[in-house]
Amino acid sequence: MSEKVLQQNVWIKTGYILLHGASIDADEHQHIAMQVVWPDRDSTCTLAGKAFHKVVIIDSNTPHCLKMQSGWVLLVEPHSVLGECLKEQLSGQSLKLLSAEANLKPPLFHSDASTIFFKALAELIPRGGMLDSQLNTITDPRINCLLAELNSCFSGECIKPLQWRAKEVAQKYHLSESRFLHLFSGQVGISWRPYLLWRRMLCALLTMQKGASATEAAFSAGFSDSAHLSRTFKNTFGMTIRQAISLFK
Repeated sequence: MSEKVLQQNVWIKTGYILLHGASIDADEHQHIAMQVVWPDRDSTCTLAGKAFHKVVIIDSNTPHCLKMQSGWVLLVEPHSVLGECLKEQLSGQSLKLLSAEANLKPPLFHSDASTIFFKALAELIPRGGMLDSQLNTITDPRINCLLAELNSCFSGECIKPLQWRAKEVAQKYHLSESRFLHLFSGQVGISWRPYLLWRRMLCALLTMQKGASATEAAFSAGFSDSAHLSRTFKNTFGMTIRQAISLFK
């Protein structure tokens, strides 16, 4: 008897979060990530009170609410290669519909559903398939080194971000605090503090995806308590932690 392969529907990796879910209902929120919403066939997504049956790109830090019967949601860090490609597609708009109809199938019982998603996205967006190579647009080696250290959360034990004050990070790279903050913002396109908060949210998501409670996730991600995590989570993703956990299969 062959062993049944568990279906995965959430991927949290360097530079992005990808999920496929049903009954997605997120109140108004905003985050630093670029976003792609891809409803399933015979499904629609509703943004700002308007229903769409096409692929939608949403710019970073754009307040929005999202309701969708079923489909894909991709959150991409702006300094990634794909983030840059999405920015080019927007051409200064905060939201853009792509010409393709929603025709991507839900993930099946195999481990490469995320690869299939990115291949399909690459057909809509030039260079779109380069995200899995984890390329970014950072040119300063110090910022790249810092991001690589933060990225260790994705491949091993999470580094609880309690000591990531700008002054301490600046000293580590032999920079003044003001110079570090200016350099980071210029390279990443986001200020250090909101970016670190975003990474802490990813840390919490990773922990909960492994079956941890909200309290355990809060401790892992460096929040003072689960209530602090819950408030930040709702502001970032527009849904409660309980709603998010229900999307994890």
